[in-house]
Amino acid sequence: MDSTRAATLWQFVYSRVAMDAAVELVKHLLPSVVYIHAEVPAAHPSATILGLERMGTGTVVDPAGLILTVNYVVMGSDAIQVSFAAGRKARAELVGQDFEVGLALLRVKRQGLAAVEIGDSRSLERGDAVFALGATGAQERRVANGLVTYVGEFEAYWEYLLERGLVSNAPNPGYGGGPLFTPTGRMVGVVSLNLAEIGRTSLAIPAECYLGNREEFLRYGRVVSRPRRAWLGVFAHPLEEGVVIAGLVPNGPAAKSGLKDGDLILSLDAEEVQSRRDLYLSLWRRGPGDRITLEVMRDNQPRRLEVTGGDRADFFRQL
Repeated sequence: MDSTRAATLWQFVYSRVAMDAAVELVKHLLPSVVYIHAEVPAAHPSATILGLERMGTGTVVDPAGLILTVNYVVMGSDAIQVSFAAGRKARAELVGQDFEVGLALLRVKRQGLAAVEIGDSRSLERGDAVFALGATGAQERRVANGLVTYVGEFEAYWEYLLERGLVSNAPNPGYGGGPLFTPTGRMVGVVSLNLAEIGRTSLAIPAECYLGNREEFLRYGRVVSRPRRAWLGVFAHPLEEGVVIAGLVPNGPAAKSGLKDGDLILSLDAEEVQSRRDLYLSLWRRGPGDRITLEVMRDNQPRRLEVTGGDRADFFRQL
């Protein structure tokens, strides 16, 4: 056998061995990935935005029944059911929520569950291989693999700024809330959403956002060590000349103050707003209950509006 044929055969054998190992790793992790079905009453303020029935993915992070997912799946729910890959189902209770980062912790009354090993995402760099698992139904699971394409600050229109988001070209293979793994099978993130506007990519929340606040989740049901942030209830989009209001949360602080779609925010308490990031950081130096002065441009006329900062967690907490 010549050297070229030998090298080709070796590459085939190596790739087959690697593929078999990857399949076995996924099989090993599947029992830890669950399907979540949540029902939300029509009276809850999130119902008009996110709907009355929500599906999600969760990950068992403690054998004693703790399951990690994204907050928007279970926010406002009065009934949560979890389905395991083997076909078992269980009612879940909401243990803790982080409305700023977007995580939620559930508990089912089961012991001895298969829990994932949580790793440290801080070692991840662009180009590192990752894969995601997601649930698409009670017993349906899918996997997607890819590479990390971005690690850094991530902002979004719903008054959201993640200090260290994980973006990869592994599209979310199921409903939101599933785990992001390294090739060694350590969970390093929670897949939050697909980012269709920048291609087939997905955003994951670093696992440290859970690990660093786990005890506060369990003891208080929320993160108490972080200063409370003022919240307006706006959907903000950046423009070259500033930040424009593209939507309002019904009955939220901004809506009650008279802010309108199309208003261009010029300043907050006399602090110039040149970007969406400027708006968020300036706003979050204030707390719930603080009086905030917004200068906006409406119909080519500057206006001043007084807004009382709200508390996002209190507004969207369960009835």
